[in-house]
Amino acid sequence: MWMVDTNVLVYAADRRSPFHERCRVQVEQWRMGPAPVFLGWNICYEFLRVVTHPKVFVQPWSMPAAWGFIDALRRSRGFQWLEPTPRHGAVLAQTLGELPTLVGNDAHDLHTTVLMREHGISRICTRDAGFARYAFLTVVDPLAVP
Repeated sequence: MWMVDTNVLVYAADRRSPFHERCRVQVEQWRMGPAPVFLGWNICYEFLRVVTHPKVFVQPWSMPAAWGFIDALRRSRGFQWLEPTPRHGAVLAQTLGELPTLVGNDAHDLHTTVLMREHGISRICTRDAGFARYAFLTVVDPLAVP
């Protein structure tokens, strides 16, 4: 079981990325697979922001097209959605106590890690090396996933 980070989805969607084919195949395998792979709404919103942004994509997607990509994942059997639990605030406080130097843009990854932690998920598939600062996580490079 693991969480999939935004960048893996963006690479799967971006035909110009050198990581496109590998990530696209991996996302499709997860979508059809029996073992649950997890996403959070924060990751979905970040995906929508990135793929529709004209300064990020040469040919940005429309918001409906980007939502169609996410909705296909949402409706597939392989992906499950993490929602905050009543423990979310306590887990956030614990994590901030362990990493008091987090600032600014770290908040997005913090949200992802707190969701994971409160649901007992310790592996994240990402190319973002910033997740390595969370001692309770195992970071898995999507290009190394079998």
